[in-house]
Amino acid sequence: MSLSDALKKAQGRELDLVEIAPDAKPPVAKVIDFKKFLYLEEKKQKEARKHTKQTALKEVRFSPYIGEHDLETGLKKVKKFISEGDLVKISIVFKGRQMAHQEFGPKLLERILDELEGTVIKERQERFEGRRFTTLLKPATSHHSAHKETVASLRGKSAEKNETKNEEGSS
Repeated sequence: MSLSDALKKAQGRELDLVEIAPDAKPPVAKVIDFKKFLYLEEKKQKEARKHTKQTALKEVRFSPYIGEHDLETGLKKVKKFISEGDLVKISIVFKGRQMAHQEFGPKLLERILDELEGTVIKERQERFEGRRFTTLLKPATSHHSAHKETVASLRGKSAEKNETKNEEGSS
């Protein structure tokens, strides 16, 4: 259809002529209410923003001379934060004369990482930042992608059920 015919048709319906694919031969256009289209697009974007999770940075501090029970408690916190999908900053804080034995920092961090093996990935290499020995950890698997896979597998199962019902009904 020619451009002038399309414009007349759009004006007759009191709608807008919107070019969808300008690079196509011939170009593709649609007759729509453009303000309504923009409103629906904005609504979709707002809905998408609602479902995105902002990853927070959580910090768990340890001492190089930490007790066994205190270490277990700190590890529980780290596991909880990781399961929620947050980034976790592990800080081993040296106070006073503890700085004379900085070799305890990497040993303790290695012990922590051994406990968390398989659930975390090192986001940043460990390093000393003043009196702190720190590293940054992130979850090994994203809960969002795991959720998508679960939903997709459930949809697949429901589609299979529908197919079997249709086959039984048509027999």
